[in-house]
Amino acid sequence: MAGKKQFDVGAALDAAMAQFWRAGHADTSVDDLSRATGLNRSSLYSSFGDKDALYLRCLDRYAARYGTRYDQALSRASEEPLQAVRAFFEVTLQRIADPDVPDGCLVAQTAMSSPALSPAIAARATEALGLQCARLRTALTAAGLAEGDADEFAVHLAAVNQSLAVMSRAGTSQKELRTVVDISMRALSHALPARSR
Repeated sequence: MAGKKQFDVGAALDAAMAQFWRAGHADTSVDDLSRATGLNRSSLYSSFGDKDALYLRCLDRYAARYGTRYDQALSRASEEPLQAVRAFFEVTLQRIADPDVPDGCLVAQTAMSSPALSPAIAARATEALGLQCARLRTALTAAGLAEGDADEFAVHLAAVNQSLAVMSRAGTSQKELRTVVDISMRALSHALPARSR
């Protein structure tokens, strides 16, 4: 449309996501978002709604981006379960080591802030964590774990994965984070049927 300023919606969402990821929902103002995206306040509101609506878009974008990578990592769980779960953790470790994105995890950060957030945002964080457990449960069941064991390990591995992000934000080294992963992998190795190891 003539006279209407055009902008890259994906780039604006990525910039807003990085701002929220670095500072959190509460400590990010609309002015911060305007500076990060290069959009004025009225353009932000007309394009994305209020701050909560924009946060939800960013959270969904983040969950989809990394969820796809987790799904790819776990896709061979039925043939190579240990390698698949290690690849799952590698997605997180690579994200943590990536200098182009903030430390930590937007989902974990959101979950920890849930009591101070809107019910819609808190629910979306809970949903994202549930999807994490579900993808792990599916992979572990495909690897031959009994249903109850798959449920328990899915919760454990999802918790370890989130803790990696929290610990990285606190300055824990890659070496220490990999040690955490190694311990979980050893436990999983003992639980898997011999044919799946």
